[in-house]
Amino acid sequence: MADVIGSCAPEHFKRLSRRGFLSVGFLAGTSLTLPDLLRRQAHADLKHYENFEGTAKSVIHIYLPGGMAHQESFDPKPYAPIEYRGEMGQVATKISGEQFGETLAKTAQVADKLCVIRSMTHGEAAHERGTHNMFTGYRPSPALQYPSIGSVVSHEYGPRKNLPPYVCIPNVPNEFAGSGYLSSAFAPFALGSDPASNGFKVRDLDLPNGIDDSRFATRRSALEAVNAYFQKKEKSDDLTAMDTFYDRAYSLISSPEARAAFDINQEPEAVRNEYGRGTAGARMLLARRLVQSGVRLVNLTFGGWDMHNQIVRGFKNQMPEFDQAFSTLIADLDRTGLLGETLVMVSSEFGRTPKINATAGRDHWPKVFSVALAGGGIKGGTIYGTSDATATEPDMNPVGPEDLFTTVYHCMGIVADKELMAPGDRPIEIVDGGKVVKEMLA
Repeated sequence: MADVIGSCAPEHFKRLSRRGFLSVGFLAGTSLTLPDLLRRQAHADLKHYENFEGTAKSVIHIYLPGGMAHQESFDPKPYAPIEYRGEMGQVATKISGEQFGETLAKTAQVADKLCVIRSMTHGEAAHERGTHNMFTGYRPSPALQYPSIGSVVSHEYGPRKNLPPYVCIPNVPNEFAGSGYLSSAFAPFALGSDPASNGFKVRDLDLPNGIDDSRFATRRSALEAVNAYFQKKEKSDDLTAMDTFYDRAYSLISSPEARAAFDINQEPEAVRNEYGRGTAGARMLLARRLVQSGVRLVNLTFGGWDMHNQIVRGFKNQMPEFDQAFSTLIADLDRTGLLGETLVMVSSEFGRTPKINATAGRDHWPKVFSVALAGGGIKGGTIYGTSDATATEPDMNPVGPEDLFTTVYHCMGIVADKELMAPGDRPIEIVDGGKVVKEMLA
């Protein structure tokens, strides 16, 4: 390597490893750094497609971990006995004759843009298993780890406009949000910090300390010389793939548009205030910026909804912040013309028990719960499916995770029964057995 770089090379190149030429990140949790992500994409020999037929060019998946109660949110039961309906009130929505829980007053005013599924159902009452269902569309299997919807989208379409195809805000939320049996090239890119925090800064998008644009360009030139040396000596396909990886990394880091997409401080103060200055507002505003800039699927989480105790207090503490941010997100996407091509999904791993328990909360209940959708080819102003009078089980038109995911994939132009290859050259359908719920489509 010394022969290639030469004695006239700048001091900061000497004794650098190949990885040292692009030291722009670190591993955090189960997510990939930008270098890792792009390197593995290069090894996977991805084929990227800019044009496809789906109505949704991007998806924002808002996940409420813990199991959000449907009775206090999207499916109140005002005429049920008090032990079922709970103590909270209801608000009228823009869907004639329909109500939401009282802490969703602002969301009620954009209900004409929403499709609320009140008949979601599956059989998994444990958090981990329910979460698996709602990130993959599959029941958990001891034999195979299924990929998340974000990783499937990444696999099918790849990057757009120098941005990662799948981003998690602020970090990868759980083990089921990853690439499963697919290559880790399709794992999510995580921010590494919360956009609501002071001094928020995305890892991997800034040059290391002491490296300005000139030195950055010089490093690239030196790296090209190093790669040429190794390719001449080793004739390795992996080195060609590594070249592709570095090209993508340099393109992202040097792209003002890509770097600006993550810069929430570029938003006007009035818009930031409209979303709200809390966690939910910052995360949803950043999600809008990312899909507007080219990210295909953004997953964000907010709050903790495992309310076995004092559910009224829990909702009043958390839901107003969500309500402000979510209603603003829908209105903002609508007024900027992005709603028609951006599918927004609000989900949780399951709902809560029909009866209030002895500690004024509700326990796990997967038999029926609610999911809200908007935009990207979804029919607004719609309630699809119903639960029974006490929100105990579906009454009409039950929807399983496989149906939900098949419908979302359809909106993105992905055929859900397409087979992907699991280890051992085993063909596995993206979703097994689901159907497109046409009544939910615009």
